[in-house]
Amino acid sequence: MKLLLSICLCFISISFALDTLSPSKTLRDNGQTLVSTGDAFELGFFSPFDSKNRYIGIWFKNIPQKTVVWVANKNSPLTDDSGVLSINSTGNIFIHGNQSAMAIWSSNSSASNPILQLLNTGNLVLKDGADDGSYAWQSFDHPCDTLLPGMKLGWNLMTKQNWFLTSWKSLQDPASGDFTYKIDPLGLPQISLRKGSQIEFRSGTWDGVRFGGETLLRENPVFNPIFVFNTSYIFYSFENIDSSVISRFVVNQSGLIEHLTWSDRGEWVNIANMQKDECDMYGHCGPYGICNINKSPVCQCPTGFTPKVPKDWNVMDWAGGCIKKTPLNCGENEGFQKFSRLKLPDSSQLRKNGTVLSLKECKAACLRDCSCVAYAVTDASGCVVWFGALIDIREYNEFGQDLYIRMATSDLESNNNDRRTVVIVSVSVVFGVVLVASVCSFFIWKRTSRISKAQQLGVNNLSLDYNSSAAEEDQALPLFDVYAIATATNNFSFTNKIGEGGFGPVYKGVLPTGQQVAVKRLSKESGQGLKEFKNEVVLISKLQHRNLVRLLGCCIHGEDKMLVYEYMANRSLDLYIFNQTRGTALDWGKRLDIILGIARGLLYLHRDSRLRIIHRDLKASNILLDSEMNPKISDFGLARTFGGDQTEAKTSRVIGTYGYMSPEYAIDGLFSIKSDVFSFGVLVLEILSGQKNRGFYHPDHDYNLLGHAWKLWNEGRIMEVMDALMEKPVPKSEILRSIQVGLLCVQQQPEDRPTMPSVIMMLDGENDSLLQPKQPGFYTERYLTEAESSSTGKKPQTTNEITITKLQGR
Repeated sequence: MKLLLSICLCFISISFALDTLSPSKTLRDNGQTLVSTGDAFELGFFSPFDSKNRYIGIWFKNIPQKTVVWVANKNSPLTDDSGVLSINSTGNIFIHGNQSAMAIWSSNSSASNPILQLLNTGNLVLKDGADDGSYAWQSFDHPCDTLLPGMKLGWNLMTKQNWFLTSWKSLQDPASGDFTYKIDPLGLPQISLRKGSQIEFRSGTWDGVRFGGETLLRENPVFNPIFVFNTSYIFYSFENIDSSVISRFVVNQSGLIEHLTWSDRGEWVNIANMQKDECDMYGHCGPYGICNINKSPVCQCPTGFTPKVPKDWNVMDWAGGCIKKTPLNCGENEGFQKFSRLKLPDSSQLRKNGTVLSLKECKAACLRDCSCVAYAVTDASGCVVWFGALIDIREYNEFGQDLYIRMATSDLESNNNDRRTVVIVSVSVVFGVVLVASVCSFFIWKRTSRISKAQQLGVNNLSLDYNSSAAEEDQALPLFDVYAIATATNNFSFTNKIGEGGFGPVYKGVLPTGQQVAVKRLSKESGQGLKEFKNEVVLISKLQHRNLVRLLGCCIHGEDKMLVYEYMANRSLDLYIFNQTRGTALDWGKRLDIILGIARGLLYLHRDSRLRIIHRDLKASNILLDSEMNPKISDFGLARTFGGDQTEAKTSRVIGTYGYMSPEYAIDGLFSIKSDVFSFGVLVLEILSGQKNRGFYHPDHDYNLLGHAWKLWNEGRIMEVMDALMEKPVPKSEILRSIQVGLLCVQQQPEDRPTMPSVIMMLDGENDSLLQPKQPGFYTERYLTEAESSSTGKKPQTTNEITITKLQGR
């Protein structure tokens, strides 16, 4: 009997020295394991260092130091040794305790004739039927903290499969940690390490040969790097040159990215550390700053730029970055300075133009767009152009790529170095000084007479008290003659009137040059006044972005105060989303383009503009649409600027529009970039639904649009938010993502709302793991009496259009 028992135990032990598991077998936590046919890898139950929890994992079989490379139930440990691994007849893999039928982990896979096998590559695969090389499920599709030869880091663009690494929480806990390492497929491919949502390290963009100027991921004696970039796949992988070599790529619990190989000395040796020095810290030198580890200090401003906050740079605080010495003027007297051997800037503000191939054509394309700040031509993607501040630039001693940065002609290095040109210009100035003086004298006399009139009206100082250096940089005020404006608008004829808002009426006009303009005239009955007028002139004159309306000038005559803008042929967004019919409703593509355009405009205001600006009155009627339906944010009369590291401010004069104001602002007078995010979230839900937030009606409840969307979300019926007039079919996944982003933006607590960079990533990205939204703010309707609708005491024309002013936040 004892002999028979020994034989049986020996048979069981031998059976689990095999590499496969069928539905009729189980693997228990009593020393049983699967071993790949070449003895390279082993799978079984284990406990991490100094931990009693039990996990199913895969480790190297033929090295003495147990090194786990994959963990199945990393976020769901067993607390004892009763664990069982099994596979059912339909191909689902389970881990459960011996005393419980409830699985703590499953693969959610299916196969008609399933066999689970551990391959000699370290890949645990589920085969379906015949061994034809295809897998119904594989562990390589679900990486943990380690990349093995043959594994992928990147995207399957056809299936939207995303392969990325996630660090362990600690040496004792393989649960998902703080760090993720993944390829960003937007723009040019780049690999970034994030701690939560914050980028810590970025590899540089793929140039067709390597990532930026990086030399680590080139061919070397240990491994060959592999990068695939086509219409179906974007991924990084590697293969060992010698099959007997053991190596792995890992992101550890501290966020360190290493390529390790097992040495003959019996230890892991680091052969490639991605973060080599301080220049690998993301955005170390701030916007437009260039980091070079071989220079002192390591951060330098490029030609044509100067430190934004010189006193900070003097103490080696480079976070503020650099600003242009000479402001740009949309193509006039502007050129491009070439910078070589660079890690190209973060591609989140990048746009590819595959049809433009040559440097000359790429330069022309960038110069035509006032928002384009730089361009490059790469082997991988041809012409690429950047919008917004250039972040995370590094200069290498060799390799790297060429970047052409836009700047004033006077600041180009070639101009500064060309003494011959300087001499010619100097002589020209000497000979022309008399003529220039004569012409300037005439214009100075004419301008002085205009300004003296403005001074009599108390508007001589057209700047706000920013408590920052911004006030020192105010540009000269562009003035229009009142008679020219009256002529252009047919003496402010009713037939030329195209709208009216909280500021006053807006008229269409045609200047003598033939240019169409929109003239906004301050109404005597408006709740806004000189402060808002000055605010808009000072702020918007400093802003240039394709998603912001362009201010051409202003006019002050007696009690009249007017702003002159570029004309928007399709007027405002509210006319399209709230007054549509079956034949005029916007399709999904156009709605998404409008949402993304507004988001990019807000991102520019919050992060990339010369001034950090909070709009404070973002709403549908303040989004204008050009002839191609591109959105442009307008009406900066209520905007405020932030300086330095300021993130929040308080006011006793709460100004804005009911239905769009965030709770903390409407109640306590607190405003920040998160206030604008709330307003943006309201706009997103209005654009998707075709309904106004304030004034929304539903027969079954008294919620506003936010409350209605929140109710449907909790009930699993969120697609019912979608505008019934929108053309079918519609991409359900994109709409669901947009609704979820909208709900994330209108959450009650400001700290729960995302920032605009995160919003754009969520809207543009393919990652389905978005956070779950929490309860929105102001989601119940509040019916205001006429008296409390506005501090002006004027009856609002619509529930959505009135701009309110409360003298004290409550």
